[in-house]
Amino acid sequence: MSHSLLQALESHPFVSDFAPQDRTRLAALAKEVRFEPDQVIFREGDDYSVLYLLGEGMVALELEVPGHVLRVQTLYAGDVFDWSALLPHAGKHFQARALDAVTALAFEGDQLLASFKADPKFGLAFMLRLMGVVSERLRNTRLQLVDMYSPEAKRAGT
Repeated sequence: MSHSLLQALESHPFVSDFAPQDRTRLAALAKEVRFEPDQVIFREGDDYSVLYLLGEGMVALELEVPGHVLRVQTLYAGDVFDWSALLPHAGKHFQARALDAVTALAFEGDQLLASFKADPKFGLAFMLRLMGVVSERLRNTRLQLVDMYSPEAKRAGT
C-alpha cells in the first residue's frame, strides 16, 4: 500500500466515517485507475467485479437500447459505482463511460468480500454505508422518472 493511495482514500466521502484501521485495510486493497474521455469502463452484462470510488471526473451510467444509448445517471467526484462487484456473477446492469478524464480507486470484489469475511464488523459497516448509497441512487432515479413522466400522467388524468 502506498501512502498516496491512503491519502486518496481518506479524502473520499464514502469512507469518511470509517475507522482509521478500516481505511488502512481498504487502501491495501485499492489500486488507482484512469480512464480517458469517452472510454467505456464496463458494459452492460459484463461479469467482472470491480467497485470504484470516483476521485476526479464524471462517469455516465447508460443503457444501450436499439438505435441509441440512454444516460441513466451522471456520477461525479466522490461518488461510488459498480456495487454489483459485491454480488458475484450478477452481471452489470448498465454501461459506465468516462465523460472526461477520470481517476478512481478500484477494488476487486472478491478481495473486498474476503476482507468482510475476515472482519464481519468491518464488512457490516461497509455494506451499511453502501446500502445508503444504493438507497440514494434509487431515490434519485425515482425523482428523475417522476420528472420525465409526470406531464403524461397528468394528461392521462392520474
